[in-house]
Amino acid sequence: MREKGPGQQALETPRAAGLAGVVFALLLAAAIVLMRLGIPEGADAVTPEAFTDSGRREAVLAALALVPFAGIFFLWFVGAVRAHVGEAEDRFLATVLLGSGLVFTATLFAGAAAASAVLSVGHPAGQAPDLAAWDFGRHFAYTLLTDYATRMAAVFVSSMSVIGHRLGVLPRPLTLLGVVTAVTLLFVASNVPWSELVFPAWSLVLGLHILNAGRRARARTAGPA
Repeated sequence: MREKGPGQQALETPRAAGLAGVVFALLLAAAIVLMRLGIPEGADAVTPEAFTDSGRREAVLAALALVPFAGIFFLWFVGAVRAHVGEAEDRFLATVLLGSGLVFTATLFAGAAAASAVLSVGHPAGQAPDLAAWDFGRHFAYTLLTDYATRMAAVFVSSMSVIGHRLGVLPRPLTLLGVVTAVTLLFVASNVPWSELVFPAWSLVLGLHILNAGRRARARTAGPA
């Protein structure tokens, strides 16, 4: 951190930033659960008539409403992660980490927006939508969310795990958990329902670790005083 000059105050990472990973994990997990409850069979098996059921429709709409807030907290989570790594981070891996996080957020937003458009425009409540619009919209949204977003999440997890291993800023069990999470997101999540929950689970564990590390660092700083 740069030394403070006269009349200057060094910027510090807000303590609340450490909570971002926990909040993001809970919001994303809730959205995934609601989406799976609304579309348990996946996009390929869902017929237009299925969404005349108000319960399933409301579950999906609730999931989509949570996505923007999950994305906002994820960006704070990325900032908290980089602050935890510190200035010793590898520039190449740090760029991959930041880029994959931004692409994940953009893809998540795009998929949610596409799904919302299908439900609100092509599928009024209580009516069956136009088949052409339904087929295109549901496959487009589902592919963005389950294929592209999950794979960008895998890149984010794997780059963070490598950084944590090289710099020693993550404990070995958390690094191994990241490897398992990345492999699951890359090769399993798009075909096995509910397996995408490994990403919010990993984010929750990492967020708690960052919170605990920040608490210990503040305790050490306050100790001599």
